Amino acid sequence: MSYKGIVKYHVKLSFDVDGLVEKADIIGAIFGQTEGLLGPEMNLNELQKVSKVGRIEVNTTASSTQTKGDALIPMSTDINTAALIAAAIESIDKVGPFQASFKLDAIDDIRTAKKKEIVDRAKDIVQKWSTKTISEGEEMLKDVSDVGSAGKIASFGKEKLACGSGVFDSPWIILVEGRADVINLLRAGFDNALAIEGARIDESIKSLCDSKSKVVAFLDGDRAGGFILKELKSLVNIDVVHRAPDGVEVEELTPIQIAEILKETAEDMKKETAKPVLKDVKDEPIANVVKKVYSQLNESLEAIALDDGTNTLFKVPVSEVVGKLAPGSGIKYLILDGIITQRLVDSAKQAGIGFLIGHRMANLKSTDGLTLKTFTELGVA
Repeated sequence: MSYKGIVKYHVKLSFDVDGLVEKADIIGAIFGQTEGLLGPEMNLNELQKVSKVGRIEVNTTASSTQTKGDALIPMSTDINTAALIAAAIESIDKVGPFQASFKLDAIDDIRTAKKKEIVDRAKDIVQKWSTKTISEGEEMLKDVSDVGSAGKIASFGKEKLACGSGVFDSPWIILVEGRADVINLLRAGFDNALAIEGARIDESIKSLCDSKSKVVAFLDGDRAGGFILKELKSLVNIDVVHRAPDGVEVEELTPIQIAEILKETAEDMKKETAKPVLKDVKDEPIANVVKKVYSQLNESLEAIALDDGTNTLFKVPVSEVVGKLAPGSGIKYLILDGIITQRLVDSAKQAGIGFLIGHRMANLKSTDGLTLKTFTELGVA
């Protein structure tokens, strides 16, 4: 059949069959024994019909009793779908009547070579162009580059997950699928994205999300994006869900498209963080207390409770702090590396806490009986 899809990945597998078989037998086993494993939409023949999978190439080497070889499957799906197909093929245990084993050798992103060609060509263009007088077009390009450098790529947690440099201080966070998505959001001016990169959502990610006033999921517009959204919702409290258009990945969106999709959420957050906060004429004594613990607390995603004598009562992750608050606890100052939420305020009031200090405040409705401060207000951060 004619293949018209744009190939993104080459799925490469090797196989070993305890008997003599032909190429057609291998291809038949790949199609037949994966059918129905991942649902009708993920059948290889269906993916071929919609130009998501190309012609499977098989090479074999036969001995007197065995057939070995390799198979290459060109795919224009996302990486998650390619991985699922590869895993399904690895589950094949027979070719005809013979025992067999399949093993994934690699999933090559063939766009990498093309990207290298583009970069090399761009370098050549720049080298030739640099001998000419600086043009208006070059000045415009410099302006664009300056905007793009406002946000930087960083990493989070023990898994070194890709994120924007604003993830730690921003009052809201955008969860995306991969590193390329984070980079694309940086280009669009959003430096508060964190790539989950298929990692298990551990306590550090949960604590980070709990410290934010809003958690946004921004996922690819494909079937795999739907699976990831289900898993995310079961592990993290998602406030807003955004998806790329059907069949489009977040990394493929233009900065204008990203800005349009996130426009309403970003505007809501601007209004929320612009709300005036309570003022306290006794800032200096509070600031002195906070300064003593700020260095050990900042970027730790933890909360610390102090009594009237500024002695430490406990230090726990932000996600656990509400469970530690109870009447008669003796807490005077509760200082946290995170966002002051209404739930935290309500619990602090019931526990008789006097001062609540954090990085930012959410959209609070009732704060009676509490003195609320941010590190910035106190001149600590």
